[in-house]
Amino acid sequence: MATVNVYLDKQEYGKDKVRLLKVHKDTNVHRVDDLTIRCLLSGSSFTTSYTEASNKAVVATDSIKNTCYVLAKSSKVVDTLELFAAELANHFLDTYRWVEGAHVTIHRHRWARMIIDGKEHNHSFWRDGDETRQTDIFIKRGPNCKGRRTVELKSSIADLLVLKTTGSSFEDFVRDEYTTLPETKDRILSTCVDATWEFNVPAVDSAKLLPTLAQIPFNTIYDSVRDVTCDTFAKDESASVQATLYKMATRSINNWKWLERVSYALPNKHFFAVDLKYFRGTKNLQEHADVYQPVADPSGLISATVARSLTARL
Repeated sequence: MATVNVYLDKQEYGKDKVRLLKVHKDTNVHRVDDLTIRCLLSGSSFTTSYTEASNKAVVATDSIKNTCYVLAKSSKVVDTLELFAAELANHFLDTYRWVEGAHVTIHRHRWARMIIDGKEHNHSFWRDGDETRQTDIFIKRGPNCKGRRTVELKSSIADLLVLKTTGSSFEDFVRDEYTTLPETKDRILSTCVDATWEFNVPAVDSAKLLPTLAQIPFNTIYDSVRDVTCDTFAKDESASVQATLYKMATRSINNWKWLERVSYALPNKHFFAVDLKYFRGTKNLQEHADVYQPVADPSGLISATVARSLTARL
């Protein structure tokens, strides 16, 4: 068989699933940040590690893991995921001149403060569900390895499980020979929210990168997007998941000038009224329904991205 010419098209490597708990003890009321971190490095200097089995340029993934802990010890911004991720990425670019790109993803797991004797406890917490706050940053060195840095930055809410028992309908959809779903004027609406917002960050000199990012109120934006998501979900008389999704995304883009795009993925969590007519004619459908069967699969999935228009950027 003839040898086929190939080349290494793209590559990155690093450490995944680095678990880290930062305890903030600056006051008697402690705070915690429970993080899972991924740090990946890329650049043409790593090509020979794949093609020639040379490790001369390879920063050990164990060293990448250790860097996460060392920087978490000294950092003042671990509680702002976007800034801590930028610190990590910028560190790899500053420390290893042959690294061309650093890609850092951080997930923050929720802990809520315990209520003891009617008051929030100073240092005791309980795990507040599966919802996570996430950020993903890719910082790339400028052409010819100059001091300029380009930034791709997005943040997310994942696995925010919500449910409302009324205020949702689904009518006037296509009906044909494949349709069995009845129209409904009122139904349970439940979904597990994944929301992502992309930031518009200009290319800057490496020395100005962290100060530039520090001007963006990341924590406030996260709280706002989460609040808008829940507020719209609860108050909207939803004609469809699509219509409610669009309202959520539009509100957040209008609220924050730094947001370029907002995306949602909303799977339907179905709750079907149980037909109880076989049991002494018990009524439990339509307006009589109050006993439901949760059905996990299959489920509908509605996703969309809403972007800021060109005229809105001017």
